[in-house]
Formats: sequence, C-alpha cells, structure tokens
Amino acid sequence: MRKSSAATELWTTLPKPRGPVMKHILGQPLGALGLVLIVLGFVVAFAAPWIAPYDPLATDYGNAIAPPSFAHWMGTDSFGRDLLSRILFGGRTAFLIGVSASFIGCTIGLFVGITSAYAGGWVDAIVERFMEILLAIPITVLALVLVSSLGRNMVYGVDLNLVFAIALPIIPKMARVARSQALTIRNLSYIDAAVTLGFSDLRIIVRHMAPNIFGPYIVMLTAFISQAILIEASLSYLGLGVAEPTPSWGLMLAGNAFNTSMTAPWIVIYPGLAIALVVFAFSMFGDALRDVFDPKARADR
Repeated sequence: MRKSSAATELWTTLPKPRGPVMKHILGQPLGALGLVLIVLGFVVAFAAPWIAPYDPLATDYGNAIAPPSFAHWMGTDSFGRDLLSRILFGGRTAFLIGVSASFIGCTIGLFVGITSAYAGGWVDAIVERFMEILLAIPITVLALVLVSSLGRNMVYGVDLNLVFAIALPIIPKMARVARSQALTIRNLSYIDAAVTLGFSDLRIIVRHMAPNIFGPYIVMLTAFISQAILIEASLSYLGLGVAEPTPSWGLMLAGNAFNTSMTAPWIVIYPGLAIALVVFAFSMFGDALRDVFDPKARADR
C-alpha cells in the first residue's frame, strides 16, 4: 500500500470540529457574538463587489465631504468617494492580509517551536536565542522596519512583502508557545516508542506532535488575526502599508481624513468603528476557543 504523505497524515490526525465545541462557544454570549460578527464580516467583505452601492475608486469632487444621506449612507471622503463602498472593500483588504499573515506566522512558528523542542541540544539553543532577539523588538516596530526596507511586491493585488512583514513578528510568539507544549509531549512514552520503531523525525513531528498542539495553535491563530489587522491598519495609516487608491481602513484614517475630522467626523468614525468591531469579534471568539481547548482556564473563571 502506498504511504500517505506527511501533509495527508497531518490532516487525518487533526481534531475535527465537534458539536460540543460549537455548543460551548455559542453558550457564551460574547463568544457567540464574536463568531456572528466574524462570519458576517467575511460574508459582507467578500460580497462587496455585488453589494457595494458605488465603485470604491470612483471620485466625485463635486460631492466631496458630503454628510451621510440616502445617496451616501456613510457620507463621502475628500475625493467624493462613497465611504460605505470603501469600508466594504476595505474589509476584503483587512481580512485577506490579517488571515494570511496570521496563518503564515502561526504555522511557521508552530513547526519551528516543535522542531526546536524535538531536536534539543545546540539546535534548540540557537533557535531559542534567535526567537528571543525577535521577541525583544516590539511587533509593530519590527513590521514597520521590514515593510519600509522591503518596499512593495504586489501579486494579484496583494502586497506580499506587507504580509511577510506582519507575519514575521508572529513567528517567535507562536514558536515559544509551541515549544513549551512540545517539550512535554517529547518526553511521553509514545514518542519514545515511535523513535524506537524507526519512524522518521518528520513523521514524528507532523503525525504525533503537531496534532497535540492544535488547540493552542487555533487560539493563537485567532488572536493574531486581530493583531495583524491592527498592524496593517497602523502601517497603512503611516503610509507604509496599503497604497492609494486601494481601500483600506487604516488608509481611510490618514491624510486629509485627520485634517477634516473635526468638520466631517464621519470620515474617521466609520473606518475606526469597523476596525474596533473586527478586533473585538476576534478577541471574544479567541477567548471562547481558549476556554474550549484549555479547561483549566475555564475552571479558573
């Protein structure tokens, strides 16, 4: 019989969603609210081309800084662009970059942490020192330095350098959590049995260790999505993230928006509210997931 690949083995051993998990999440008001907001946000953001009332890039200087009305529910910006349309399309940017950066950072960090703990010795020492160096730099500062150094690398409308700049600071945080969990698993008898049976290191890491850290991985992944969205908004606000005219919530708060916020507050209120709701949603949903995968945290409440 043909041996399955490492990726297939990992997929088959990962915990699958079960009724009690969703029942527990939905049983928490804030966790359920977070899940509803996340689902609604994904649906609205990726359905933006069909539900947005205007082209988010279309300018109308004769209708610039118009207050909310039946024609423009959230008003217009200093270029006469419809704010509702730009917020809907900005959600696509936020979710795409946030989810991509968090997934890449957490997945790399997961396997870096597991490999470090499994190898031990000088490998673990070198990896840990490098992770500590990255952890010593504030996550926003590190992303700021990287994105300003790498420039832009647009592929299908996505700045890959921006995604990488946001993902890199996530790696050491996930690696440290994964390593702490993997050190305990590494000393269990079934890992020793797998080594004795001659299983490859890759098979042991992927099939026997990674699935047992799936719970913390999901919790960290969810938490870092909100952080990645905040970093993307911050970098775009500073002019180092998403570039005009691409819709971005952070970019909508920059430039003329700040200068006109006193006379036209809707220009900053709605993008800021969108960022706050998404961060709140992922934070509350992450807390609910943590309670599911960490019974001790649930018992301490």
